[in-house]
Amino acid sequence: MKRVIAVANQKGGVGKTTTAVNLAASLAATRRQVLLVDLDPQGNATTGCGVDKSQLARGTLEVLLGECTAAQAILPLASAGMALLPANQDLTAAEVRLLAVEHGRERRLREALRPVRGGYDIVLIDCPPSLNILTVNALVAADSVLIPMQCEFYALEGLSALVATIEQIRGAANPQLEIEGILRTMYDPRNNLAIAVAGQLTEHFGDKVFRTVVPRNVRLAEAPSFGRPALAHDKDSRGALAYLALAGEMLRREDLLQPAVGT
Repeated sequence: MKRVIAVANQKGGVGKTTTAVNLAASLAATRRQVLLVDLDPQGNATTGCGVDKSQLARGTLEVLLGECTAAQAILPLASAGMALLPANQDLTAAEVRLLAVEHGRERRLREALRPVRGGYDIVLIDCPPSLNILTVNALVAADSVLIPMQCEFYALEGLSALVATIEQIRGAANPQLEIEGILRTMYDPRNNLAIAVAGQLTEHFGDKVFRTVVPRNVRLAEAPSFGRPALAHDKDSRGALAYLALAGEMLRREDLLQPAVGT
Protein backbone atom coordinates (compact mmCIF):
# COMPACT_ATOMS: atom_id res chain seq x y z
CA MET A 1 0.00 0.00 0.00
CA LYS A 2 2.81 2.41 0.98
CA ARG A 3 0.68 5.47 1.63
CA VAL A 4 0.67 8.41 4.00
CA ILE A 5 -2.91 9.25 4.93
CA ALA A 6 -3.95 12.34 6.89
CA VAL A 7 -7.09 11.88 9.00
CA ALA A 8 -8.49 15.39 8.99
CA ASN A 9 -11.56 17.45 9.70
CA GLN A 10 -11.41 20.93 11.19
CA LYS A 11 -14.69 20.28 12.99
CA GLY A 12 -14.17 18.71 16.40
CA GLY A 13 -16.12 15.80 17.82
CA VAL A 14 -16.53 13.87 14.58
CA GLY A 15 -14.53 10.80 15.60
CA LYS A 16 -11.27 11.83 13.96
CA THR A 17 -8.92 10.49 16.63
CA THR A 18 -11.14 7.46 17.18
CA THR A 19 -10.82 6.75 13.46
CA ALA A 20 -7.05 7.27 13.38
CA VAL A 21 -6.40 4.95 16.34
CA ASN A 22 -8.85 2.22 15.42
CA LEU A 23 -8.08 2.21 11.71
CA ALA A 24 -4.37 1.97 12.52
CA ALA A 25 -5.02 -1.01 14.79
CA SER A 26 -7.28 -2.65 12.22
CA LEU A 27 -4.75 -2.24 9.41
CA ALA A 28 -2.05 -3.62 11.72
CA ALA A 29 -4.30 -6.64 12.32
CA THR A 30 -4.07 -7.37 8.58
CA ARG A 31 -0.30 -7.72 9.08
CA ARG A 32 0.52 -4.35 7.53
CA GLN A 33 3.32 -2.28 9.01
CA VAL A 34 1.55 0.78 10.42
CA LEU A 35 2.80 4.05 11.89
CA LEU A 36 0.35 6.38 13.66
CA VAL A 37 1.50 10.00 13.90
CA ASP A 38 -0.16 12.10 16.60
CA LEU A 39 -0.16 15.67 15.30
CA ASP A 40 -2.77 17.00 17.72
CA PRO A 41 -1.55 18.93 20.81
CA GLN A 42 -4.37 17.32 22.78
CA GLY A 43 -2.42 14.05 22.47
CA ASN A 44 -5.57 11.96 22.48
CA ALA A 45 -4.25 9.44 19.97
CA THR A 46 -1.21 8.96 22.21
CA THR A 47 -3.40 8.37 25.27
CA GLY A 48 -5.70 6.10 23.26
CA CYS A 49 -2.72 3.91 22.49
CA GLY A 50 -1.87 3.51 26.17
CA VAL A 51 1.10 5.91 26.26
CA ASP A 52 1.45 8.39 29.14
CA LYS A 53 1.75 11.67 27.24
CA SER A 54 2.97 13.53 30.35
CA GLN A 55 6.12 11.39 30.41
CA LEU A 56 7.25 11.84 26.81
CA ALA A 57 10.93 12.51 26.30
CA ARG A 58 10.56 12.96 22.55
CA GLY A 59 7.60 13.36 20.27
CA THR A 60 6.18 15.18 17.29
CA LEU A 61 7.26 18.55 18.68
CA GLU A 62 10.94 17.66 18.75
CA VAL A 63 10.69 16.07 15.30
CA LEU A 64 9.08 19.15 13.72
CA LEU A 65 11.63 21.47 15.31
CA GLY A 66 14.54 19.30 14.18
CA GLU A 67 15.63 18.45 17.72
CA CYS A 68 15.51 14.71 16.98
CA THR A 69 14.70 12.41 14.08
CA ALA A 70 11.40 10.63 13.60
CA ALA A 71 13.16 7.30 14.12
CA GLN A 72 14.38 8.47 17.53
CA ALA A 73 10.87 9.50 18.64
CA ILE A 74 8.82 6.59 17.30
CA LEU A 75 7.54 4.16 19.95
CA PRO A 76 6.79 0.51 19.12
CA LEU A 77 3.40 -0.64 20.43
CA ALA A 78 3.83 -4.38 20.70
CA SER A 79 0.31 -5.00 22.02
CA ALA A 80 -1.28 -3.30 19.00
CA GLY A 81 1.29 -4.48 16.47
CA MET A 82 2.03 -0.95 15.23
CA ALA A 83 4.19 2.08 15.97
CA LEU A 84 3.40 5.56 17.30
CA LEU A 85 4.96 8.98 16.91
CA PRO A 86 3.46 10.50 20.08
CA ALA A 87 2.48 14.03 21.07
CA ASN A 88 1.27 16.07 24.03
CA GLN A 89 0.29 19.66 24.80
CA ASP A 90 3.88 20.81 24.23
CA LEU A 91 3.15 20.49 20.51
CA THR A 92 1.34 23.83 20.77
CA ALA A 93 4.80 25.41 20.94
CA ALA A 94 5.54 24.04 17.48
CA GLU A 95 2.61 25.99 16.06
CA VAL A 96 4.06 29.25 17.38
CA ARG A 97 7.67 28.52 16.45
CA LEU A 98 6.85 27.26 12.97
CA LEU A 99 5.02 30.49 12.20
CA ALA A 100 8.34 32.30 12.70
CA VAL A 101 10.08 30.12 10.10
CA GLU A 102 10.31 31.97 6.79
CA HIS A 103 10.91 29.11 4.37
CA GLY A 104 9.73 25.51 4.29
CA ARG A 105 7.69 25.51 7.49
CA GLU A 106 4.85 23.63 5.75
CA ARG A 107 7.25 20.85 4.69
CA ARG A 108 8.74 20.02 8.10
CA LEU A 109 6.67 16.86 8.63
CA ARG A 110 7.15 15.59 5.08
CA GLU A 111 10.92 15.94 5.36
CA ALA A 112 10.94 14.32 8.80
CA LEU A 113 8.93 11.31 7.64
CA ARG A 114 10.91 10.80 4.43
CA PRO A 115 13.63 8.60 6.02
CA VAL A 116 11.14 6.30 7.79
CA ARG A 117 8.05 6.11 5.60
CA GLY A 118 9.55 3.36 3.44
CA GLY A 119 9.53 1.06 6.46
CA TYR A 120 5.75 1.20 6.77
CA ASP A 121 2.90 0.13 4.54
CA ILE A 122 0.63 2.84 5.94
CA VAL A 123 1.35 6.03 7.86
CA LEU A 124 -1.76 7.59 9.43
CA ILE A 125 -1.60 11.19 10.68
CA ASP A 126 -4.11 12.29 13.31
CA CYS A 127 -4.59 16.02 12.63
CA PRO A 128 -5.79 18.70 15.06
CA PRO A 129 -9.42 19.87 14.74
CA SER A 130 -8.46 23.12 12.99
CA LEU A 131 -6.86 24.31 9.76
CA ASN A 132 -3.57 25.51 11.26
CA ILE A 133 0.11 25.09 10.38
CA LEU A 134 0.12 21.57 11.86
CA THR A 135 -2.75 20.48 9.62
CA VAL A 136 -1.05 22.09 6.64
CA ASN A 137 2.09 20.09 7.46
CA ALA A 138 0.01 16.91 7.49
CA LEU A 139 -1.62 17.69 4.15
CA VAL A 140 1.73 18.48 2.54
CA ALA A 141 3.20 15.23 3.90
CA ALA A 142 0.24 13.05 2.90
CA ASP A 143 -0.66 11.20 -0.26
CA SER A 144 -4.36 11.40 0.60
CA VAL A 145 -6.88 12.65 3.15
CA LEU A 146 -9.42 10.52 4.99
CA ILE A 147 -12.30 12.69 6.21
CA PRO A 148 -14.44 11.42 9.11
CA MET A 149 -17.70 13.30 9.47
CA GLN A 150 -21.07 13.11 11.14
CA CYS A 151 -24.10 13.24 8.90
CA GLU A 152 -25.46 16.60 10.06
CA PHE A 153 -25.98 19.97 8.41
CA TYR A 154 -23.03 21.89 9.86
CA ALA A 155 -20.69 19.05 8.93
CA LEU A 156 -21.41 19.70 5.25
CA GLU A 157 -20.22 23.31 5.62
CA GLY A 158 -17.04 22.14 7.31
CA LEU A 159 -16.47 19.57 4.58
CA SER A 160 -16.69 22.27 1.91
CA ALA A 161 -14.01 24.31 3.70
CA LEU A 162 -11.72 21.29 4.03
CA VAL A 163 -12.11 20.34 0.36
CA ALA A 164 -11.21 23.93 -0.59
CA THR A 165 -8.10 23.70 1.61
CA ILE A 166 -7.11 20.41 -0.01
CA GLU A 167 -7.40 22.09 -3.43
CA GLN A 168 -5.18 24.95 -2.25
CA ILE A 169 -2.55 22.56 -0.89
CA ARG A 170 -2.67 20.58 -4.12
CA GLY A 171 -2.05 23.72 -6.15
CA ALA A 172 0.66 25.18 -3.93
CA ALA A 173 2.70 22.40 -2.34
CA ASN A 174 1.45 18.84 -2.93
CA PRO A 175 -0.01 18.22 -6.42
CA GLN A 176 -0.47 14.48 -5.72
CA LEU A 177 -2.78 15.05 -2.74
CA GLU A 178 -6.17 13.39 -3.14
CA ILE A 179 -9.20 12.50 -1.06
CA GLU A 180 -8.82 8.95 0.24
CA GLY A 181 -12.47 8.85 1.22
CA ILE A 182 -15.23 10.24 3.39
CA LEU A 183 -16.19 8.16 6.40
CA ARG A 184 -19.60 8.52 8.03
CA THR A 185 -19.13 8.29 11.79
CA MET A 186 -21.52 8.08 14.77
CA TYR A 187 -24.10 7.05 12.20
CA ASP A 188 -27.68 6.37 13.22
CA PRO A 189 -29.78 4.93 10.37
CA ARG A 190 -32.96 5.82 12.29
CA ASN A 191 -32.19 9.54 11.97
CA ASN A 192 -33.85 11.09 8.91
CA LEU A 193 -31.32 13.94 8.79
CA ALA A 194 -28.43 11.48 8.81
CA ILE A 195 -30.00 9.60 5.91
CA ALA A 196 -30.55 12.83 3.97
CA VAL A 197 -26.98 14.08 4.53
CA ALA A 198 -25.55 10.66 3.62
CA GLY A 199 -27.50 10.85 0.37
CA GLN A 200 -26.07 14.29 -0.42
CA LEU A 201 -22.57 13.05 0.27
CA THR A 202 -22.98 10.13 -2.13
CA GLU A 203 -24.52 12.41 -4.76
CA HIS A 204 -21.60 14.87 -4.65
CA PHE A 205 -18.65 12.57 -3.92
CA GLY A 206 -19.74 9.26 -5.41
CA ASP A 207 -17.44 6.36 -4.64
CA LYS A 208 -15.23 8.60 -2.50
CA VAL A 209 -17.79 7.95 0.26
CA PHE A 210 -16.85 4.72 2.02
CA ARG A 211 -19.57 2.09 2.03
CA THR A 212 -18.53 1.28 5.59
CA VAL A 213 -20.26 3.38 8.25
CA VAL A 214 -19.21 3.63 11.89
CA PRO A 215 -22.15 3.48 14.30
CA ARG A 216 -22.42 5.08 17.69
CA ASN A 217 -20.90 2.48 19.99
CA VAL A 218 -20.22 2.41 23.72
CA ARG A 219 -17.14 0.22 23.32
CA LEU A 220 -15.56 2.72 20.93
CA ALA A 221 -16.20 5.51 23.41
CA GLU A 222 -14.81 3.71 26.45
CA ALA A 223 -11.76 2.04 24.85
CA PRO A 224 -9.50 5.16 25.12
CA SER A 225 -9.97 5.22 28.89
CA PHE A 226 -8.33 1.79 28.94
CA GLY A 227 -5.52 3.00 26.67
CA ARG A 228 -6.24 0.63 23.81
CA PRO A 229 -8.09 0.47 20.48
CA ALA A 230 -11.56 -1.06 20.40
CA LEU A 231 -10.13 -4.12 18.67
CA ALA A 232 -8.12 -4.91 21.80
CA HIS A 233 -10.90 -3.80 24.15
CA ASP A 234 -13.80 -5.75 22.62
CA LYS A 235 -13.03 -7.27 19.23
CA ASP A 236 -16.65 -8.33 18.72
CA SER A 237 -18.14 -4.88 19.34
CA ARG A 238 -19.92 -3.10 16.49
CA GLY A 239 -17.34 -0.33 16.58
CA ALA A 240 -14.35 -2.66 16.31
CA LEU A 241 -16.00 -4.60 13.49
CA ALA A 242 -16.77 -1.37 11.63
CA TYR A 243 -13.12 -0.31 11.60
CA LEU A 244 -12.04 -3.79 10.51
CA ALA A 245 -14.53 -3.46 7.66
CA LEU A 246 -13.13 -0.03 6.79
CA ALA A 247 -9.58 -1.42 6.70
CA GLY A 248 -10.77 -4.20 4.39
CA GLU A 249 -12.57 -1.74 2.11
CA MET A 250 -9.48 0.45 1.83
CA LEU A 251 -7.26 -2.51 1.00
CA ARG A 252 -9.70 -3.77 -1.63
CA ARG A 253 -9.79 -0.33 -3.21
CA GLU A 254 -6.01 -0.29 -3.30
CA ASP A 255 -5.93 -3.72 -4.97
CA LEU A 256 -8.34 -2.50 -7.66
CA LEU A 257 -6.07 0.45 -8.41
CA GLN A 258 -2.99 -1.72 -8.86
CA PRO A 259 -2.12 -2.53 -12.49
CA ALA A 260 -2.43 -6.19 -13.43
CA VAL A 261 0.78 -8.16 -13.88
CA GLY A 262 2.05 -7.87 -17.43
CA THR A 263 0.21 -4.64 -18.28
